[in-house]
Amino acid sequence: MSRAALPKVKRFFKKRRGGRSFAGNIILALAMIGFALIFLAPVILLVNNAFKPLHELLRIPPTIWVRDFTLENFFAMGNIFNASLVPFWRYLFNSVFIVGLGTLGQILLASMAAYPLAKFEFFGEGFLNKLIIIALMFSPAVTAVHNFLIMAHLGLIDTYWAIIVPSFASTLGLFLMRNFMSQVPSSLIEAAQIDGSSEFRTLWRVVMPAVKPAWITLFILSFQSMWQATGTNVIFTESLKPLPAALAQIASGITIARMGEVMAVSLIMFLIPVVIFIIMQSNVLETMTTSGMKE
Repeated sequence: MSRAALPKVKRFFKKRRGGRSFAGNIILALAMIGFALIFLAPVILLVNNAFKPLHELLRIPPTIWVRDFTLENFFAMGNIFNASLVPFWRYLFNSVFIVGLGTLGQILLASMAAYPLAKFEFFGEGFLNKLIIIALMFSPAVTAVHNFLIMAHLGLIDTYWAIIVPSFASTLGLFLMRNFMSQVPSSLIEAAQIDGSSEFRTLWRVVMPAVKPAWITLFILSFQSMWQATGTNVIFTESLKPLPAALAQIASGITIARMGEVMAVSLIMFLIPVVIFIIMQSNVLETMTTSGMKE
């Protein structure tokens, strides 16, 4: 590094945190890079394993980087789908329909329920807010039996709706939207009401744009959760199962001789949520449009 460039580097690190020395900023940057490499190691290994031939996957000691690059694992996975009674595109359509409708419904219902909880005062408001926090403590495994009984009573077992309808009642989405909507200045809502806007119109034209980072974040969380759902406990017809269920069957039903197909399946399951996150991350990192505003 030239002497002329050194002062610029020092100024860059000094701007990060005024309370730390130049050496402290360097150490912190190196530590963050080290942690980033540690967290990236499994991802790098996953991507490389998907393109390794079988003899490389079984190599001892294992190697991280692929040497003999091949697409045979993906072709073999495609052959498995071609030999099955249900084509690959049917599984993909099922997943897109379930995830898309379930995510959209969760955002809409969570937003409409969170708006009065965040901006209105009514009898039982405090109890409902506490009930939401308590409901966050229950894992999906605890409510699985109850969801099954309710879906069976409604006659929705072995349909898409057996996965979609329970996703509408996500407590995390309601909690997230309520917290963000409570930060929206009431003056914005009052101004919209003075202009003659209805409550429904105020919600979608004023409040929802102000909490865009919240519902984009909810979209990502909901997509990741529903994308991983196999639905094998509520959907039994093979032509109605989502893609993760089919990929899980491939991964569990093959021998060590077809470990490459398992790696290809793992990469596909990993990539799609990551691509969605990369597309949406700029919106997640945005600050609220009302930040800095005061009543």
